[in-house]
Amino acid sequence: MARAFLVVLDSVGCGGAPDAAEFFNNGVPDTGANTLAHIAQACAKGQAETGRSGGLRLPNLDNLGLGAATRLASGDETPGLAADPSGLWGAATEISAGKDTPSGHWELAGLPVPWDWGYFPKSNPCFPDDVVEAVKQLAGVEGILGNRHASGTLIIEEEGARHLQTGWPICYTSVDSVFQIAAHEDRFGLDRLLALCEGLAPLLHERKIGRVIARPFVGEPGNFQRTPNRKDYAIEPPAPTLTDWVQGAGRKVYAIGKIGDIFSMRGIDDLRKGPDAKLMTHLSDLVDEAEEGSLTFANFVEFDSIYGHRRDVSGYARQLEWFDAQIGLILDRLRPDDLMIFTADHGNDSTWIGTDHTRERVPVLGKGPYSGQIGLVAFADVAASIAAHLGVKAQGPGRSFL
Repeated sequence: MARAFLVVLDSVGCGGAPDAAEFFNNGVPDTGANTLAHIAQACAKGQAETGRSGGLRLPNLDNLGLGAATRLASGDETPGLAADPSGLWGAATEISAGKDTPSGHWELAGLPVPWDWGYFPKSNPCFPDDVVEAVKQLAGVEGILGNRHASGTLIIEEEGARHLQTGWPICYTSVDSVFQIAAHEDRFGLDRLLALCEGLAPLLHERKIGRVIARPFVGEPGNFQRTPNRKDYAIEPPAPTLTDWVQGAGRKVYAIGKIGDIFSMRGIDDLRKGPDAKLMTHLSDLVDEAEEGSLTFANFVEFDSIYGHRRDVSGYARQLEWFDAQIGLILDRLRPDDLMIFTADHGNDSTWIGTDHTRERVPVLGKGPYSGQIGLVAFADVAASIAAHLGVKAQGPGRSFL
């Protein structure tokens, strides 16, 4: 019985979104943003030499059609990505009014977001008084730190010392529909941070704030580091998604990375987490072990969380090359009727202004019984295609491109 693997390279967009002008970074529209093409161009110009050197080398993904998909999506040049595609390849366009993780993943899973997300104003302070009071009561503290739009790593550097002195949680947001709370695992306590976020989530979900995110860190001033114990408390999808369709058909669904958080564990039987290196091991194991007829849904987040938001071009290129090398060891072990699809949930152009996600199309690459160009498709078509491959009835608006 056929198996399917849906692998999301978080933020690895390929430009060309027709509505990019409606989305902004520091007041500048995302028009022209292109994560993959701009990184490839920077590498070719010798502008991404930290920890690596030369042109961008992604032979496995490019052989499937990565460069071709990027050129199809945007028309931009992709130096170093010029292979003649041997896989299934194309690019997908999102219709949900957001360039964030839940919007992208829900729509890839067949459910465009049916509402407008709530956001916090770019003011200082930015959170309503009742939200601040709820945090204080739930945490048992007299105040909070932050209360503004900020980069997660920078605000820990800026507020970490005061956090250790006062014990107050660091609360911040971004242009995405999120409320994030950073706290020291030892000084504040990991269990206490998770309980705070879980208790606060219903209040914010009522306002269509997509996620409350626990951001634990460790260390001392000047040497703070975020830990892998992040947890997202996301709004539950309002209708069945791909994971529900597959589970409802009596098949097993495996989740790798933050998929369990994004879908509130709906339709998921088995969850495996960790940093990206560990997630690659999980994916490799499931290629060998996953049940017949099953779906494995994976997210590799470090492209986005470590390199994209920090505008680290060299780091993003290194991560792409690491992923490509590792996935090359896995692709040849797929069974003849397996389908593995690679895609992304949004962009995060590390050459772009600001620190936020960028509105882009995303590549759609497939390794399995199918090959050839699928053209420009919809995010929801990914779910419909996987359902068709598994012989499961699709319930969303997408159409299979197989």
